Amino acid sequence: MTPDATLAWLRRFGPLAALLILLVVALATGLAGKLNLETLQAQGQALQDYAAVNPLKTAAIYILLYVATVSISLPGALILSLTGGFLFGPIGGGAAAVTGATGGSTVVYLVSRSAFGNFLRRKPGALLARVEEGFKADAFSYLLTLRLIPAFPLLLVNVASGLMNIPVRTYLLASFLGMIPSSFVYAGIGAGLGHIFASGEPVTMHTLFSPRIYLPIAAMGALALLPPLWRYWRRRRVAEAPDLK
Repeated sequence: MTPDATLAWLRRFGPLAALLILLVVALATGLAGKLNLETLQAQGQALQDYAAVNPLKTAAIYILLYVATVSISLPGALILSLTGGFLFGPIGGGAAAVTGATGGSTVVYLVSRSAFGNFLRRKPGALLARVEEGFKADAFSYLLTLRLIPAFPLLLVNVASGLMNIPVRTYLLASFLGMIPSSFVYAGIGAGLGHIFASGEPVTMHTLFSPRIYLPIAAMGALALLPPLWRYWRRRRVAEAPDLK
C-alpha cells in the first residue's frame, strides 16, 4: 500500500477504529456498567458537592462525558440526562444534556459518512442513493421527527444520517431542536432525584417513567411528521392526475 493510499485509508477508517477501540476499553474496564441509577444514588451527594464548588468545570466534564458516551454508543444517554438535571437543575441540566447529545451524535454521523457513505452511494444501482434522493427532499422534517421520538435509537439515527449524507447544517439543527424536549423532560425528572434518593427507597427507570411522560413527546414527533407526509401526498396526487392536454 502506497503512502498516499495509507493516508487515505486512515482518513476514512481511522476515526471509526478509534471509536471502536474506546468502546472496547469502556466495556473491558467496566466503565460502561457504572452508568446507572445505582451509581448515581451512591455518588450523588459527592457529585453535587463538587458541582456546587466547581460548576463550570463540572459542566465541561459532564458534556465531554456525554459526547464520549454517545460517540462510542454506550447505553447511557438517558442516565446522563437524568444526571444533568440532578447536578445542574432542570434548565441547566437540559441545556447541558442536549449539547452533549448533539455533539456525540454528530461525531457518529461524521464518522459514518466518511467511512461508508460515499462507498455505498457509488455502488451501481445503489439502494442508498435512491433512498437518499427521496429523504433529502424533507430531510429536516424527517430527522426532526426521529429526534423527537425517543423510541428511535440514537445510534441508528446517527448512522443512517451519515450514510444518507444529510447536510451538516440540516443535521445539526434538526438534531439539536429535536432532542430539546426529551432532554429537558429527563433533566426535570433528574432534578427531583435528590428527594427520592433521600428517602432511601430503591429507584428504577420503571418507577421514574410512565406513559404520561412519553406520550406527549411521541405526539410532538407525530406532529413534526405531518408536513412531509402532506407534501408527499400532494406530489402523488399531482403525479396521478390525468393529463388535461
